[in-house]
Amino acid sequence: MENDVKAYVWELPVRIYHWVNAVAIVILMVTGIYIGKPFAGAGIPEEAYYSNLMGWVRYIHFFTAFVFTASFIYRMYWCFVGNKFAKFNPFRWVFWKDTFHTVKFYLFLKNKKPHFVGHNPLALLSYWIFNYLGSVIVILTGFFMYFEPQKETIWAKLFAWVPYLFGDSFMMRSWHHLTAWAFMIFIVLHVYLAFRDDYLERCGSISSMFTGYKTEPKKAVGEKNDK
Repeated sequence: MENDVKAYVWELPVRIYHWVNAVAIVILMVTGIYIGKPFAGAGIPEEAYYSNLMGWVRYIHFFTAFVFTASFIYRMYWCFVGNKFAKFNPFRWVFWKDTFHTVKFYLFLKNKKPHFVGHNPLALLSYWIFNYLGSVIVILTGFFMYFEPQKETIWAKLFAWVPYLFGDSFMMRSWHHLTAWAFMIFIVLHVYLAFRDDYLERCGSISSMFTGYKTEPKKAVGEKNDK
């Protein structure tokens, strides 16, 4: 449409984080399930050290966890230096008012939801609860369990305070496990809502996570395009 323009919404660091995070979560989930309850073994009966399948799965899980953590730290940094679409401010009444109307919009109820070029407030809130807070939980509990056998190392001591938040080893594993499944629920909802918005608003929500650009009404973007 003639009143629509291409708006640069998702900067490259945000897009890289999005896909690195998505791939890492899938790998961590699959390997984590295997570590907790192995569902496959060596094709030929032999001594475990020949195939070392569990060892490789654990190695992939731990390596991916470090990538996941580095990606998360960089995304938190970008919350402060990125464009306005990369930031989040829940300390405003308008944020919660718009969240309420966005919930009504998704429930097909009468609402006064304004148009959002970036994430709507409900999406932002879900990211911070499920994705970012969830990331903090799995990172802290995961690294504590990883370094737990080496209690005298500097890394184990660095995470020695974590049990004060989450409890003993059993509770630590429970938090880690339940949060991982919360990620799966979040991903299903996230994919559904992304395709729904793309279909209803025709704004290129899906392609924007590759290109950074969305098709938006000129009046919503304003005269200047955030880059």
